[in-house]
Amino acid sequence: MIVPERPSTLAAVASHYDELDPAYRRIWGEHVHHGYWQHGHETAADAAAALVRLVEQALALEPDQRVCDIGCGYGATAADLLKRYDISITGLTVSAAQHRLAAGRAPGFTCLLRDWLDNGLESAAFDRAYAIESSEHMTDKDRFFAEARRVLRPGGRLVVCAWLEGETATPWQVRHLLLPICHEGRLPSMGSRADYAEMAALAGFELIGYQDISRQVVRTWQICLGRLLKRLLTDGEIRRLAFSPSTTNRAFMLSLPRLIIALRTGAMRYGIFQWKAQSRLIRSE
Repeated sequence: MIVPERPSTLAAVASHYDELDPAYRRIWGEHVHHGYWQHGHETAADAAAALVRLVEQALALEPDQRVCDIGCGYGATAADLLKRYDISITGLTVSAAQHRLAAGRAPGFTCLLRDWLDNGLESAAFDRAYAIESSEHMTDKDRFFAEARRVLRPGGRLVVCAWLEGETATPWQVRHLLLPICHEGRLPSMGSRADYAEMAALAGFELIGYQDISRQVVRTWQICLGRLLKRLLTDGEIRRLAFSPSTTNRAFMLSLPRLIIALRTGAMRYGIFQWKAQSRLIRSE
């Protein structure tokens, strides 16, 4: 587990997404997650939708199920799933800017402005849960899994898409790539595949599937870098966010090449985990 010398706090994570809200929506889009390029010729929108399909397949959704979106962003994934399934989805975000756009986005979707680690949800209330690139922001990853197990019914599924520390990352890569990525992206820590597997098992989950799609997602950052450069020339608000000393989170916008290198060299991996909630809780937080 990689932990920066000064780990980010919940308030820092919320501030990151609130302050950079215009940049996220104009550069990354309404799906605040990577795209999945299976063939290589997909558009960015198609690739973002393809990642949602991978999550959808892993969830194995059925009618009338209750689903929890842990770190729902602008609610785009939930809205997409609700077009195809007769289910209900409860999403949580710590960003007020995201909550304003996500609330009331689609029938059957409820967005809560709430910390997942103190979510106040009923125990065993959900059939499925997913977290797309949000577990990285959790200040206590053990509790992240404990809460997921608590709110899921026995036999329920948890799907997590995560930025991961590569098992072969060198000390140089950790120092110059992964630790800066944690700092600039407001990640309190970055776990490896083994870290996630261990924490989930201790919380009461059985691993039933894992995919490493690092090579298929790296193009996300190339596209974002190109969009950022274009916006710097044409968009005054983005230019102000990027260069104003008052922008506390501007380093993330200017560090996209680091993310490209980290994924291309294997220092960082992108994994999709699929877990089943066991009948007996091994540990309860």
